[in-house]
Amino acid sequence: MQKYHHMTIAGCERDLPLCKLNDDLQIGAFVIMGDQELTVACAKELLKLAPEYDYLISAEAKGIPLAHEMARQHGDKKYMVARKGVKLYMTGVFKAEVRSITTENQQTLYLDIADAELMKGKRILVVDDVISTGESLYALEELVRQAGGEIVAKLAILAEGDAAKREDIRFLEVLPLFDKDGNVIG
Repeated sequence: MQKYHHMTIAGCERDLPLCKLNDDLQIGAFVIMGDQELTVACAKELLKLAPEYDYLISAEAKGIPLAHEMARQHGDKKYMVARKGVKLYMTGVFKAEVRSITTENQQTLYLDIADAELMKGKRILVVDDVISTGESLYALEELVRQAGGEIVAKLAILAEGDAAKREDIRFLEVLPLFDKDGNVIG
């Protein structure tokens, strides 16, 4: 029988299904894609935490709707997406390796050189839906560094597990970890 964790996030109530990560640990599955109400509300609240910036960047794919909505609400004409694969239209790429807890294999994130040129010397806001181990965040930071941008803040909707103790990120809510029986750990 599926277990859920109830949360209120940016004023929206959601039941997150618990998913087995290993024999001893479960995580709450937070999927913003397709949830327009939650995306709009989270973008609004995250922008309240954001310092002045020139561009924002997120990783493909779950960060895209959040980055899009934040850019729309902020009046930005462009935002950057670190892609999981090289696309034909890319004029060249910077790349960074990442191993996410929600993905089985190691991945590589790619930033188009055209986007990197725009980021050089600019204030960059890094955004993501959930920060857990921080691996995706580190990869985004590496891409911004390679592009010559200056990270002014790192924002997430949720900070999971130890990420909630980090002082270098700003987030809306803590997403706890769960034991094999669905009990909150810690």
